[in-house]
Amino acid sequence: MKRTSALILSVVLLGATGVGLSAFNRAPSETSEQSNSAVAQTETVTFEIENMTCATCPITVRTAMSRVDGVDSVEVDYETKTAVVHFDPNVTTAALVGQASTDAGYPAQVASHQDADHSEAEHQH
Repeated sequence: MKRTSALILSVVLLGATGVGLSAFNRAPSETSEQSNSAVAQTETVTFEIENMTCATCPITVRTAMSRVDGVDSVEVDYETKTAVVHFDPNVTTAALVGQASTDAGYPAQVASHQDADHSEAEHQH
């Protein structure tokens, strides 16, 4: 009886361990494809931010922009009065991210040098 119980317990433990390890045995190509698709779905936009007059203003801007669905990260620079935002263009737009800052009292416009880059790229196609 003890041998049967020990044998059953061993089989159960080995089976459970095998199942647990199979979750970590992904083919490298699957992992690469997943990370490539995540990179391809991220857009970076720089905004010029108005009305930032103190060191706590960037916190409000960052909070407002971060609350927009699809925004991955927001970096606000008080010195240059800019915000660099990484977001998923399948979920949101630069206009909606900028509007969130504007609604919080800090009008945000896509940086003028970025508009020129986009216009130039459109003329090349």
